[in-house]
Amino acid sequence: MDYYDILINVLSSTIRLSIPLIFTALAGLFSERAGIFDIGLEGKMLGSAFAAACVAYLTDSAWLGLGAGILCSVALSLVHGFASITNRGNQIVSGVAINFFIAGITIVLGQAWFGQGGRTPQLSPDSRFARIILPGADAARDIPIVGPLYANVISGNNILTYLAFLAVPFSWWVLYRTRFGLRLRAVGENPGAVDTAGISVAWLRYRAVMCAGILCGFAGTYLAIAQSAAFIKDMSAGKGYIALAALVFAKWKPVPVMFACLLFGFLDALANFMQGKQVPLIGEVPVQVFQALPYVLTCVLLAGFIGVATPPKAGGVPYTKER
Repeated sequence: MDYYDILINVLSSTIRLSIPLIFTALAGLFSERAGIFDIGLEGKMLGSAFAAACVAYLTDSAWLGLGAGILCSVALSLVHGFASITNRGNQIVSGVAINFFIAGITIVLGQAWFGQGGRTPQLSPDSRFARIILPGADAARDIPIVGPLYANVISGNNILTYLAFLAVPFSWWVLYRTRFGLRLRAVGENPGAVDTAGISVAWLRYRAVMCAGILCGFAGTYLAIAQSAAFIKDMSAGKGYIALAALVFAKWKPVPVMFACLLFGFLDALANFMQGKQVPLIGEVPVQVFQALPYVLTCVLLAGFIGVATPPKAGGVPYTKER
């Protein structure tokens, strides 16, 4: 295998590993731009993965599985909203509670319903999102340089992969070119001014967390019935926290969020490829070195060495209407 084939394989793996990060980071973007910190992204992704796998297995339909994943994630978002918006509770505690609850309940229900140690049965091909071969992919495969890139990286992905990349410009348009987006960003910076203008702060924030729930539903569904063929306990494997790191690294902007997720996905793919490989003059590098790089980069950013990552001013602060 020559170096270009290796690069193509790593890039293809990068795309697959980045998709749940992109969906989840965009979910956090909507929520945190509205002033609601959402540590519960991990739990919502895991819960939607379980719901999607269960429904897809029972109905033999990937689309019904996607609907179930979105409904589950939105329901958890509304719980988070009720705790942190309506009752003005601590947003970090609420998010962590969702993570712990989902991590436990998915195993209990999986064992009770299917008796397979907390996982769901293997899905049939009809219950999963199939690969989409783009026009001319097979014919272009033999074209030097461009052909393998088009046939193996751009083509051959499932529909959720393409939706993830379409979600990036759509999120940018919503946040920066619509009245809803303007108000959402305003409520994250100065909720008092929004309230003075006669706009409901609570309703805006509820809509933001529902948008986050929808996107997390896509992420979880991708994990369970697109990337994999079943739900496995703790299959999110910290991706919700990595997405939060990507969100901070990208300074809460949609397009940089995509590139940050691709960077983190590339490091993950590189870590998988480098297992057992020898590096000249160094020897075998532990996989954990590559896995730690996204967090190291985020810490460097937060320390101010690569600009300053400033969160929304009203983020994490419950809004109390002045009388």
